[in-house]
Formats: sequence, structure tokens, C-alpha cells
Amino acid sequence: MAFFNRHARTHLLVPLSLALAAGAAAAEGLRYPEAPKSDVVEEYPGGRIADPYRWLEDLNAAETKAWVAAQNVVTFGFLEKLPQRAAIRRRLTELQDYPRVSLPLREAGRIFYRRNSGLQKQAPLYVRDSLSGEPSLLIDPNALSPDGSISLAQWSPSPDGRYLAYALSEGGADWAEVHLREVATGKDLPDLVRWFRFSDISWTKDGQGFFYARYPEPPKGEALSAELRDHQVWYHRAGTPQAQDRLIYWRKELPKYFVGAGVTDDGRYLIVTLNNGTDPRNRLFLADLGDPRQPDVTAPVVPIVDEDIAELTVLANDGPVLFARTDLNAPRRRVVAIDTRAKTPPAAWPTIVPESPNALESAVVAGRKLFAQYLVDVKSEVRIFGLDGKSEGTLALPGIVTVAGMSGREKVDELFYVVTSALYPSTVFRYDFGTKASAPFDAARPPFDPDRYETRQVFYPSKDGTRIPMFITSRKGLVLDGSHPAWLYGYGGFAISLTPTYRPQLPAWLEMGGIYAQPSLRGGAEYGEDWHRAGMLDKKQNVFDDFIAAAEYLIREKYTTAARLAIEGGSNGGLLVGAAMTQRPELFGAAIPEVGVLDMLRYERFTGGAAWAVEYGSAQDPKQFPYLRAYSPLHNLKAGTCYPPTLILTNDHDDRVVPSHSYKFAAALQAAQGCDKPVLLRVETQTSHGYRPTDKLIEERADILAFMAQQLGAGKAGATGAPAAGSGMNVR
Repeated sequence: MAFFNRHARTHLLVPLSLALAAGAAAAEGLRYPEAPKSDVVEEYPGGRIADPYRWLEDLNAAETKAWVAAQNVVTFGFLEKLPQRAAIRRRLTELQDYPRVSLPLREAGRIFYRRNSGLQKQAPLYVRDSLSGEPSLLIDPNALSPDGSISLAQWSPSPDGRYLAYALSEGGADWAEVHLREVATGKDLPDLVRWFRFSDISWTKDGQGFFYARYPEPPKGEALSAELRDHQVWYHRAGTPQAQDRLIYWRKELPKYFVGAGVTDDGRYLIVTLNNGTDPRNRLFLADLGDPRQPDVTAPVVPIVDEDIAELTVLANDGPVLFARTDLNAPRRRVVAIDTRAKTPPAAWPTIVPESPNALESAVVAGRKLFAQYLVDVKSEVRIFGLDGKSEGTLALPGIVTVAGMSGREKVDELFYVVTSALYPSTVFRYDFGTKASAPFDAARPPFDPDRYETRQVFYPSKDGTRIPMFITSRKGLVLDGSHPAWLYGYGGFAISLTPTYRPQLPAWLEMGGIYAQPSLRGGAEYGEDWHRAGMLDKKQNVFDDFIAAAEYLIREKYTTAARLAIEGGSNGGLLVGAAMTQRPELFGAAIPEVGVLDMLRYERFTGGAAWAVEYGSAQDPKQFPYLRAYSPLHNLKAGTCYPPTLILTNDHDDRVVPSHSYKFAAALQAAQGCDKPVLLRVETQTSHGYRPTDKLIEERADILAFMAQQLGAGKAGATGAPAAGSGMNVR
């Protein structure tokens, strides 16, 4: 492959201080920063493709930084004038201001969890000695980083409760550094583990150290953009420098694979997995550590399955027998037993829980029972089994909900789980094995009345006739007359199921007379691996067709009109929005692509992008280039077309989907726009792909809602409603 640059970059760029471009449209009086076009052309299997904004890929260049700063001046100048912005921000602040907790973890007989009192930038980490015990503060990330620029990314207590390993990340980037703290004294040890990424922290049972995964140190100045290669498992012993860490596992011949490692609950075995990028199929390995009280971390790592044949997620073990969730010969997944002493071929592994008509979304073993969460038309159902596979009933859940997480220990008779829905905040419950009842661990009650609203599920046909489910949340008694502003949100990829989930900004939108619609598109795992594969590689267009069909359904059934319909999505969902708005620009009244993968010809050149090639395909492959070129949002903008009002969002520390995707798309869209509808680029600082401190999150959400409200003609913000007596979730 070659690319041609006939002039040096310095001759191609006009100093940004010299010009602001009116573009095709002086949108509402906007003048966009000049984005000079270079002569860069790259050779692909399908031909030569111009890349005039290649210079925006250099995130450290002065020209790029100046252009981004100028874009933010235009964007925030526009947003600050929106009439509802201040009222929406006030209402979102009210809606965010309620106590909430994370899914607890029991370790050394104690309960560890995070709790945000409401408006704290980050949730501090607490520990309780018992369910009714007083919480003790372990780490307050707000004290470590008052402005929220350093995030508490991960934490793991040692099995004896002596130490806490915790990872800090600048701007919430995927890169993190692991520190060690003595739980009793609150003092940090000098330990520092760097270049930690895409990894758990898994302690050996003796509490003397932990396994983790890392990458080699990237080139200086390129940590946020350099391609990732050579993921490795290491062991760190507490109280020693990282230079003395032991390399445990590394497959040099598989430089783009992700590697993971975790110790079984009994401390006897180390489980190692290898994934070809984001492919859910993984290889499985095991090391026998021997006596958990004196583990042999030098034990050889031996293969159980050393080929990419199926997903293999180990749930628990009974001595040398592993219980694993798999889609091997079962696209909706089942649970099997793997005797590691035998050489049984995978096809002959005994089934413990057979494949169901419903997709097995997640599972956990607690108190020697298997809790299996299934999606029944995208609604959670938790079935309980013995480890012999015998059915023991179901966990009582309220209505249309999602079980967003489960936590338990194999020999402790309790289960913590999180329940959420579009109208109920994430709430942690504890299931008691003795009473078979659940009670809130720390009930969440936000300041709004959910009883005024409802969520209904509908099904609609996609372009090829496939039946697609969608949840629609609105005020009760909604009249279908096409008058309502609607917000359509989607994802559709990477076998990630999009289920009913509470979003703190949603009540504000509903109070403004809005509708929220969330379809479960192909590419996810809502109906198992077949559903995923129907929306990946050369079938990716199915995802966009499903999303466009959702918009057409909302218009056809008179929920809304095209002029009053906004679309939003992040990451792979940002790609979804970019593809939908370039394929059907007339269908939408506003578009909000967030941290989107928008350049499908070059995405694999940056950070972990190469890992997504198993999902998207590669532009270097002659068979895959044509379909990538056909839908790549950046490459399908047409000059003179009237695109919907667009707010593009990204973050300067996003080292997963690098911000150059959004930069290049914004520059190209501003140049192509054929009408006076605005095209804005909002770049947040000291934030990343999935992290923003609470104050910045509120600001971002307020800007999105204010933009949608103005473009779609939504009602007045701030119509509050206190929680009705008895509202909320009660689970028996």
C-alpha cells in the first residue's frame, strides 16, 4: 500500500488565525474555522482515495490544536445562546442529585462498593464489615483529583483484605497506572504498575500479588494514538518495583490478540484467555497454581482450546472441573462442564444447562448455584440452577427491566444484582438464599415521578423483513398525532445487547414532551450470536437498515415526523448515526454522533482499532474494501446535500476511538453542507471514550438536550415532578 502526498504539509495549511470559512452555509450566522484541504491520496485495493483532512490525524500538531480550539469557540458560542440550555442544565443537576451505589464485591468477609452522594465528580470507594455496618471510606478520587481529570478506573481488594490495588487514569483514558494501598492504614505503598490496559486485577489467594495485562511502553508522545500490539500477562508482587514483575504469558506470533487472566475463586487455577481483537470467540488456557496459600506463579500455562472456535467464559470451578458459558454449537449459548484432567474434545463436553430459545446474556455462580440471565425479547429473566443443571426456579424481577450486573462468591449464600429500566435508576438488590427474597442494598430514588410515564415494546419490519424489537418511552396517554419530538438511540454491534437502561437525562426529555425510542438492532447479542453475525462484516448494512426502519416506523405510526426526529449514538453507535444521516439525510431533524468510528478506511491504524477488523473488516482486504467504502460516513458525504443539524462530540483523551475520526468528519461535513443547518464539533478536555466527571457529564447532556430541543421544537424544560408515594422498584 502506498499513499501520495505531493506537497509538504506545511505548504498545505493556511494558518488558522487567517480565516474563518463561511462554508456552503452560514448556518444561523455561523462561520466555521478554515479546514485546508491537502493533496493526500492513498492507494487501496479498490483504487485511490483522497484524504484531504489527513493532517487532522496529528493530534499533537499545533495546527490541529488551533483548529479544534477554534471549533470549540464556534460551538460553545452557539450552544450558550440556546434559550433552554440553562433551564435544562438546572433540571439535569436536580435529576443527577441522588445517592447511588455500584455493584458490591464481597472479599475477606467485607463488602466493597462505590457510592456517589449525588453530584460528586466521582464516586468514592467504601467498605463495610457487614450489611448493616457503617461504611468506611477507602479512596476518595475527588481528593486525589479535585477537577476530576484523574479517574479511579478500577480497584480490587486482596483476598485477605490487607491491600487494595487501584488503577488511576488520566482523563479516563484506557491507559492506567496501578497503585497499592494498605486498607488498615490508608497509606499507599511505593508500588507503581504502568502501561496497564484492557485488564482485570486478579490476586493470588495468598494476597501477596496479582496478575494483570499490559502493553509495552508506546513511543513517546504517542500514547493516545499509537497502534496497540503485544498484550501480555504479568505477575506483580506487592512491595516490589515493576521491573521485578514476572512475565506469565505472551504469544509473540499473535500480536493483535487481547489476553486476559483471572484466578479461580478457590485460588487453585489461573485461567488465561486469548481473543482475536473484539471477536467474542476466545482460546482458553489454564495454569495449576498448586496450594492456594503458596501459589506457584511459575506454573506452566497449558492449552485447553488453542483455536478460535467459540466463546468460552469460565464461570466457576469444582476442583479441576470448569463450568463455562459457550456458544459452541449453541448460538444462544449454554453452560458446559470441562474436566481439565481429560482430553475431551470440545464437542463432547457435557452440557449442564442446555441452549434455550432465549439468549443467555450472562451468568454467575453464587452459593454453589448458577444464576443465568436470559433475554426474552430483550427483557431480562434470571433462572436459577444447581451446578448439576437442575432448575430451581427464577429470580423475581419487576416488569420490563434489565439485570445490568450480578456479583457473588461461589461459597457465600448471597447474590448482589443491579436492576434498571428506562424509568428506574440502577438499583442494587441482595438476594437472600434463606428467605429467597430480595431487598435493596441502598435504594436509589431520583427526584422525578416515574408513574407519569410508561415504556412499551413494539416490533417492526426492517428492509429485508426481519422483525426488530424497539422500546418506546413516553408520557402515559400519548396521542399519536405526529406532533412529538422524538429521540432515537441505537448501537448495533460487537455482540453488545442494548437493553432498557436508565439515563438520568431521559426524565428531563420526557418532561419536555419528548419520546425516547431504543431499538435492538442486529449486530448486538439480544438474540444470540446469529443476531450478532447478521450485523457484522459484509452484513453491517443490515444494522443501518434496521435503524432507518425504526425511524420510518416512528413516523409512519405518527409518533413524530422527520423534522422532529433526532438520532444519537456513541462509538459504534456514532458510526450508526453517521451512516444513517449520510444515507438518509432527509429522514432526521437532528443528528448527534458521539465518539464515532467515522473513517472506516483508516480506523485500524490507531490504538486498538486493528482489534475491530474482525467486526468491521479491513480496507486492506480486496473483498472487504468495497462494503467499507460504501458506508464509511466520511467517504459518503456529498457536496451540496442538505444534512440535518448535527452536533458531533468527542473527547481529547479518547484513546479508543481517536478524536481524529470526529475532526475529519466535522471538517468534511461543514464543507459539504448544502443548507443553513448547523454542523458543530464539541471537543471536551481531560475526558475520554467512556469517562466524564459528573459536572462535565451534566454539561454535555445539557448541550445535547438543548440542541435537540431547539432543532425539534421541544416543550419547556424544568417541569419537575416529585416521586409518587410507593413509586420505585419493589422485588419479592
